[in-house]
Amino acid sequence: MSLESYKDVVPPPRDLPKVVVVMPAYNAASTIKVTLDDIDMDEVDEVILVDDCSTDDTSAVAESLGITTIRHTDNTGYGGNQKTCYRAALERGADIVVMIHPDYQYDARALPAMVTFLRLGTCDVVLGSRIRTRREALEGGMPLWKYVANRFLTFSENLVLGQNVGDFHTGLRAYTREVLETLPFEENSDDFVFDTQFLVQCVRFGFKIGDVPVPARYFEEASSINFKRSARYGLGTLGMLGSFLAWKLGMSRSRLFRSKSSTEAVRGAG
Repeated sequence: MSLESYKDVVPPPRDLPKVVVVMPAYNAASTIKVTLDDIDMDEVDEVILVDDCSTDDTSAVAESLGITTIRHTDNTGYGGNQKTCYRAALERGADIVVMIHPDYQYDARALPAMVTFLRLGTCDVVLGSRIRTRREALEGGMPLWKYVANRFLTFSENLVLGQNVGDFHTGLRAYTREVLETLPFEENSDDFVFDTQFLVQCVRFGFKIGDVPVPARYFEEASSINFKRSARYGLGTLGMLGSFLAWKLGMSRSRLFRSKSSTEAVRGAG
């Protein structure tokens, strides 16, 4: 391949000046500050926290730290919280949006590396993978049952979606503005399966997904869903993969796979 041909393969760096970090929060008062302390603020223009009607002082702590804070008057669920996060980031002119759970489970020091891949145009979506090796994941405190479920679901998602991602179920993710402007994420669930639906939609619309290894911590204050809700999430993930296969085979016209603009047009017509 000639040098000129390589220039067509490797895109030039994007001019993406504004980076916004969003934090979907619920009862995270004790961990917001340590999460924020790990973020390189030279790489970030604004931090937005959405408090999903917490019963602790999450909003007060966030505001005291200078974080732009939005408080829900009713609990909307994890997916509903993210929807507010992304709407707020877009309204504030974000070019790159990084979503991180404010429970200090994920090492936010990886943020500059994730943003770099988006700036270079190497990826449109970058995930923080907790599972570089089985030993590291388990020694970091990931419960064995959760590790096994993660490996099974991630293998299934890679197989169906044609990807090679290390961890489809991470709470540290970065997106370009184009991703959020294209995906009909408002149609997604307000529950935890929102995450799976979002990434399946990324594949459907042809966005490039990559990942970087990120150490994860498991401790009492770190948020985690119980086995029952995890099982429901796993079944929802498999159901979403089935919906994607049905769409690919022309057997489904689900609004989850329509572009945001076409979905809004359908709503307007109705």
